[in-house]
Amino acid sequence: MQRILSVAVVISSFLLCAGCGNTFFGGAIQSGVSTVSGFVTVIEFTVVDGTTQVTFVTFLENGASSTFAFCGDQRNRFPMNENVRTKFNPGQPCASVVTIVII
Repeated sequence: MQRILSVAVVISSFLLCAGCGNTFFGGAIQSGVSTVSGFVTVIEFTVVDGTTQVTFVTFLENGASSTFAFCGDQRNRFPMNENVRTKFNPGQPCASVVTIVII
């Protein structure tokens, strides 16, 4: 009985605070976040499917190159000839950037 009462109080508190209009409840679940690191060698901006803006970035690491498609115009976030670590959420036709760090 006490557990049900506790849950009811917590839910009521959330509802009352949310009614004030200046309260945000949220969280971040980063399941599925991928990481790529490497030397940025090529950046190409294009439109796919007629409407989706995509930035293709080629990374060189340990002699192997890999190209990733990131949603939106990300050209100014990927400095050429720099080592970069990028966390992203994979998707189709492009991945959503979470963070970009110059290393």
